[in-house]
Amino acid sequence: MWITPEEVLLANALWVSERANPFFILQRRKGHGKGGGFTGLLVGTLDVVLDSSARVAPYRILHQTGDSQIFWSIACGTSRKEITEHWEWLEANLLQTLSIFDNEDDITTFVKGKIQGIMAEENKSLPAQDDEDSGKFREAELKMRKLFGMPEEEKLVNYYSCSYWKGRVPRQGWLYLTVNHICFYSFLLGKEVTLVVQWTDVTQLEKNATLLFPESVRVSTRGTQHFFSMFLNINDTFKLMEQLANIAMRQLLDNEAFSADRTLPKPCKTLKNVSALKRDLDARAKNERYRALFRLTQDERLDGHTDCTLWTPFAKMHVVGQMFVSNNYICFASREEDMCQLIIPLREVSIVEKADSSSVLPSPLSISTKNKTNFLFANLKDRDFLVQRISDFLQRTPERLWSEGDQLPLSGQSETPSPTTPTFPSTPPSLGAEEPPQHRYYTPDLPTAKHGLLHIYQKDAPEEEMGPKAAKEKMKEESWNIHFFEFGRGVCMYRTSKTRELVLNGIPESLRGELWLLFSGAQNEMATHPGYYAELVEQAMGRCNLATEEIERDLHRSMPEHHAFQNEMGIAALRRVLTAYAYRNPNIGYCQAMNIVTSVLLLYCTEEEAFWLLVALCERMLPDYYNTRVVGALVDQGVFEELTRECLPLLYEHMQDLGVISTISLSWFLTLFLSVMPFHSAVLLVDCFFYEGIKLIFQVSLAVLHANMEQLMASNDEGEAMTILGRYLDNVVNKQTVSPPIPHLHALLTSGDEPPPEIDVFELVKASYEKFGSLRADVIEQMRFKQRLKVIQSLEDTAKRSVVRAIMTDSAFSIEELEDLYVLFKAKHIMSCYWGASSTATERHDPSLPYLEQYRIDLGQFGELFSVLGPWGCGVHTSTLSSRLFRLLDQNKDSLINFKEFVTGLSGMYHGDMTEKLKILYKLHLPPALCPEEAESALEATQFFTDDDSPEGEEVKEAGDSGNGDSEDKKEEKVKDYKYYLRMWAKEKEPKKETIKDLPRMNQEQFIELCKTLYNMFSEDPLEQELYHAIATVASLLLRIGEVGKKFTNNGANKKVLEPQPQPQPQLPVDGPEKEDSNGEGSSAQSLICKALAEAQLESVGPPGATSGAGGSDEEGKDDTSVSSYSVVSAGELQCEDIADDTVLVDCGGNGAGDRRRGSAPDQDWSITFEQVLASMLTEPVLVDYFERKRDILAKMAACKMQRAVERQISSSSDHELAQLST
Repeated sequence: MWITPEEVLLANALWVSERANPFFILQRRKGHGKGGGFTGLLVGTLDVVLDSSARVAPYRILHQTGDSQIFWSIACGTSRKEITEHWEWLEANLLQTLSIFDNEDDITTFVKGKIQGIMAEENKSLPAQDDEDSGKFREAELKMRKLFGMPEEEKLVNYYSCSYWKGRVPRQGWLYLTVNHICFYSFLLGKEVTLVVQWTDVTQLEKNATLLFPESVRVSTRGTQHFFSMFLNINDTFKLMEQLANIAMRQLLDNEAFSADRTLPKPCKTLKNVSALKRDLDARAKNERYRALFRLTQDERLDGHTDCTLWTPFAKMHVVGQMFVSNNYICFASREEDMCQLIIPLREVSIVEKADSSSVLPSPLSISTKNKTNFLFANLKDRDFLVQRISDFLQRTPERLWSEGDQLPLSGQSETPSPTTPTFPSTPPSLGAEEPPQHRYYTPDLPTAKHGLLHIYQKDAPEEEMGPKAAKEKMKEESWNIHFFEFGRGVCMYRTSKTRELVLNGIPESLRGELWLLFSGAQNEMATHPGYYAELVEQAMGRCNLATEEIERDLHRSMPEHHAFQNEMGIAALRRVLTAYAYRNPNIGYCQAMNIVTSVLLLYCTEEEAFWLLVALCERMLPDYYNTRVVGALVDQGVFEELTRECLPLLYEHMQDLGVISTISLSWFLTLFLSVMPFHSAVLLVDCFFYEGIKLIFQVSLAVLHANMEQLMASNDEGEAMTILGRYLDNVVNKQTVSPPIPHLHALLTSGDEPPPEIDVFELVKASYEKFGSLRADVIEQMRFKQRLKVIQSLEDTAKRSVVRAIMTDSAFSIEELEDLYVLFKAKHIMSCYWGASSTATERHDPSLPYLEQYRIDLGQFGELFSVLGPWGCGVHTSTLSSRLFRLLDQNKDSLINFKEFVTGLSGMYHGDMTEKLKILYKLHLPPALCPEEAESALEATQFFTDDDSPEGEEVKEAGDSGNGDSEDKKEEKVKDYKYYLRMWAKEKEPKKETIKDLPRMNQEQFIELCKTLYNMFSEDPLEQELYHAIATVASLLLRIGEVGKKFTNNGANKKVLEPQPQPQPQLPVDGPEKEDSNGEGSSAQSLICKALAEAQLESVGPPGATSGAGGSDEEGKDDTSVSSYSVVSAGELQCEDIADDTVLVDCGGNGAGDRRRGSAPDQDWSITFEQVLASMLTEPVLVDYFERKRDILAKMAACKMQRAVERQISSSSDHELAQLST
């Protein structure tokens, strides 16, 4: 390509001149191409180690004038072909012009101007690129694509110099981290190392330091381990690798392809060696930490942060910390953990002003809210810029993010509900007495829309004096009121260690709903989406799908012991909340355990508040807990096991032997202890959870194991350990509750002869903080990443085994072959996510479906797999054959096939007997495999030949007979016995065993297509000539059989007349060279096979008795031969009296009237059956041997796996160079 002219001082250092003229020199880099010796090896090694651009562009053109010692680089090329084109252009267009100039400076100026003009013209024709990457980085990306054969869609994120350990020898080179791959390249003294690993194959990613591998990164896949070391900054590299692996795991989990954030602000200057994608990922990491710290919504993006101080009126002091500004919030976090935290929504801000600076209070900033609260920040470094940014965000802050006129934003999909969700506009299910007359499912007048269920039922209950417990509750309420007075109330409250103390002492029941909303962040979402829940309920209710069926099944299992859920009011409220959330987030829908958590939320909150709390739980606080495979809970099980190993090592070893840790604790995490503890005790843990997050659940779980360590160490089996823990948790009590006790069903089931001592829940929480309070949220996140890789890859392995088991009995492949095929099939699906249309791939993947149906591929991907794995190589005809096989396998006509259908097609080809293989081949040339575009008359002919023996026709006939016999009473006909429908349904579901007699007949044009396929199949076989002769003989025999059948059909009593529809078709040449025409393999194949068939038939006419079996006399034999030959050769239709003309046509091509006939439609009466094809094939031993031959799919799969390596090798050489090598 042409490049901006740059000075080159040493033109011949490390370069070899290949061509020269008075003004230009074409040079090649030493070490590139053949030869070069030891110097070339050294230069190649230096280029790799020093990341020289010559590795990408080993050819260049320099401009030089006669006496000047300065050279100008004006063009570079990746291949000899590219650089030669530039050289020839220069010789043709510039040499003569430059010879006119007298002044050398003028020559150089002219050349530079000309090259810059060419570049400007080229850039004008290219689409505008919003590319902020530096030139050095773009060069590295080009090098990555060239070295590893990656397409344009594969984006480089960053690259690092490092060593890759191959055995015990480190290879210095470059590590390229792309969105979907981890790649390494090294070239040292002729030894080349190339490595490509997909992120979706990574099972473990660890940073460790050993004696053998000092401070290295270990990347593990299912089969191998790779070690990288000698990084300049290993921590940054490892963080980026973690992010990319996380994106890959999310892709496996949700089929979400990576999409770059186009809204990032551009940097003030181009950052050296930092790509836009790297900035994007860094910004995502900061956003995630920011949102997790302040419990903000997923769309919140951090704009920036700065050091500052905050005046705290309750402590009368300035607290040092950081201010964070995002599009909707101003937040503050103290440097000392838990000292002070503050969240100010911009919707609450009324005034932002700069106060007067002083030596005591430099650069102060005052922020006032609508409720007259004032916050004073100071020690701001760039106060003016900060005020400007806040003002910009305030101008863009709407009063509300969503109003009732807007379309509902749904999670996990685009702005509209899933198109696959069926809508039933029938009358909604009855909601009981509270249903309003307007037939709206939810109105503000409902009792559950104003108060929590607990308030509704306790309001009507008679007041009882509870003595000390009531006094304790009043004291708690008073303590919180004092706290509100000092620290503020609502979302702008100062959150300090005092707040935590009050939470750990128990939230009073009257404030529980309010504080849950505050600490979880749900209050912010509810405030910015007024009316959203009511509208969502109206759209969600009345629908019928899998989620609503599961919800209805579990409604009455949700806290049945609580009186609030023993009537329709509580059940209806629970139904509305769960159904609305399932509609909002179809990726999660509904999962067991959501009903238990939601029922507790409804006790203390209104319906709308409970809905937003459920949103906060499922989408932020417990990520991936409630999806189809409860991945989040399984990840935290792994984290819990790791924490147990670190904190309680002896117990961990004993429990591992029993295999019990993950079994006992899954329900603890999924239901936040609500299903295993008495209600009033578990609710206190929910209080702490909303304030502390998942860290609290880990602490309490470890404390439970620690409290029972002696008994667990003495247990002998899993059941005994579960009984110990179950009885312990049943007796965790809350002695301060003022509500009447609720019977705990789990306690009734696990109670023994001797009731164990009661455990105060406050003491349990206190012990968890004393013993395990050092747990940090960032450490938990780090452990979660490690476990997420393990869990998701384990689930993928489980899915693979399940699929293989499901189809093992229906396939002749071995288990190992099926597993390898599944890996290749899934890889094709995943490839489409990041190199194809990601939305299309996402639509194909539905995690709620059985494993067998989850991954599906389209026609293009099937064609790529079939071209490598198919046993029948047909050259250019392979794509046609794969398209037909795809249509044959796609039984539901959705243009996608699943793994079972894919294996079904291959299994018959590889492991079927000759009959099975021929049956598949036969079907590939009949509709639906043969599409109308390939043979427009095929469909009509098939319908004509299958009208009499169609199974559907018989069913229609039976239905008609039953209708005639029972037409007297129409009412009774409608109300049929349910057993009849069961029998009909069972009959439909029965797999129909297809016999060879069920196959439809094949017409003339379909037979031509079959002959073309066979010709292409045999073209690469060692016995090519014998197979051609055999298939010509078989085709001749089948043509005669078809003609005989046509005569019987024409002379039959019940002959049906089908009007032929003329179709213009190309003339198929008979005469001509026997060699294959280079212009078109398909047409030449057709002409050759037609010629072979015609010659075979003409030769067979010779002997007097040759046709006795087919026609009965010589004259009839002559008739059959001539007509059938003409039908194949000219694809026309002739009457029987044109015999003489036909024979002349076959011999010499024909003219005049004969030519006019050739444009007519094919002979519609000609047909053959599969039995005739099979019997004819069996007469030729060479054909029998070909189709009975066993073929090895393992070699094909190995070739498919190596396909990427082959592409990489090809991509490193240009087409021009390969052509030169071949000659």
